[in-house]
Amino acid sequence: MMISEVCHEVKNWFCCDRIFGKFKIDGGVLRFLDASSTIPVNMGLQNGQYFRICKSVFNDGVWQYKDTGIPELQDEEFTGAVWLMKVPRDFLQLVTDIEAWQEKYGGLDSPAQSPFSSESFGGYSYSKASGGSGTKAGTAVTWAENFASRLNRWRKI
Repeated sequence: MMISEVCHEVKNWFCCDRIFGKFKIDGGVLRFLDASSTIPVNMGLQNGQYFRICKSVFNDGVWQYKDTGIPELQDEEFTGAVWLMKVPRDFLQLVTDIEAWQEKYGGLDSPAQSPFSSESFGGYSYSKASGGSGTKAGTAVTWAENFASRLNRWRKI
């Protein structure tokens, strides 16, 4: 899931609440441990809601909450933060579009990742877009450069 990378790129986590303290992940289920006990406390996450884990050894990043648990989460106890997120649908569509572009053009064997900006052989030649001018001239186009105009809407300073 690329949402972590895209949120990092725009420096926007769509945070609506932050919970600090001790957390436990067991069998893909994330629980907040109340300071007064080791009994798990409900954090108010809704099924399908995105959240960010911070200061975890194994699970830092953005995840989508599922009532049944998130099998990709590794078991651990950590002291850190969980940020509840309100991610707009338009942003999620942008992430989906970036994932599709990355799947098509992001691989090492993709022509978009070739170090060559043009080639010519046997009477055939071509030129492709590059990553800009100056020090980046001739480099491959990244998803961030390709989607810059759409990302700017969500960018925070």
